[in-house]
Amino acid sequence: MKIYIIIPAHNEEGFITKTLDSLVSQTFLPEKIVVVNDNSTDKTRVITNDYINRYDFISLVDTSSSSEHMPGSKVINAFYQGLKTLDTNYDIICKFDADLIFPSNYLEKIVHHFNANDQTGMVGGFCYIEKGGSWVLENLTNKDHIRGALKSYKKACFEDIKGLKPAMGWDTIDELLAQYHHWDIKTDTSLHVKHLKPTGNTYNPKAKYKQGEAFYRMRYGFGITLIASIKLALLKKKPILISDYLLGYLKAKKSKQPYLVTKDEGIFIRKLRWNKIIKKISKIK
Repeated sequence: MKIYIIIPAHNEEGFITKTLDSLVSQTFLPEKIVVVNDNSTDKTRVITNDYINRYDFISLVDTSSSSEHMPGSKVINAFYQGLKTLDTNYDIICKFDADLIFPSNYLEKIVHHFNANDQTGMVGGFCYIEKGGSWVLENLTNKDHIRGALKSYKKACFEDIKGLKPAMGWDTIDELLAQYHHWDIKTDTSLHVKHLKPTGNTYNPKAKYKQGEAFYRMRYGFGITLIASIKLALLKKKPILISDYLLGYLKAKKSKQPYLVTKDEGIFIRKLRWNKIIKKISKIK
């Protein structure tokens, strides 16, 4: 299988060396790696060029989006700048962050999972962050969800979902739409990826309503939004975020923000979400 990797990078001089080192040392090497230098003001470009001089499968794209680090749109717009430079002769397309350290067998295991089941459309491991000298699971999502930092897609699945949405919630929408198109999502708990810069550390303060807006644009409805808001805020250990998420949802509804999924996709998504909620409640009982 041919693997193409796109790495959006904004001011990642402190991390990208470790990310690239872990990728060029894989037991199964990628065919191509594209680093998208997005408006960096540090040495991200210089460091990447050093790798380009040593590895012929690494390339660089320069782009300039907003300097504000808003979740969703900035990283996906950068991803597409990288995708434009690639041909379509890949089997697996990956969107990886520039602050990760992958285990040496990561890509090998990814390929194994795709080969094991023709219906597997997405595969990923889990992010771990350093706390007190130990690496612990960055526990922000369910075990069946692949974090946006390390997404891998089978080509046919990527095409079915029509790529990635340049908006907050893109890394949930992709999985929901994959399931809508009858693809399986595979997570591998044995693949521990070190996340050097925990999620959201550099987000612009104006982003606080974006999560609720995303819930609205995914056609969750208020009931699912309320449950999802409480769950996510508690996982982040910041109960105050519940009100931010709900206010974001109501603001999006009032201003009639455009939906990110069709009406039929929305019906499927709500049914899928409610079924999972009911199953969890049943297990508690």
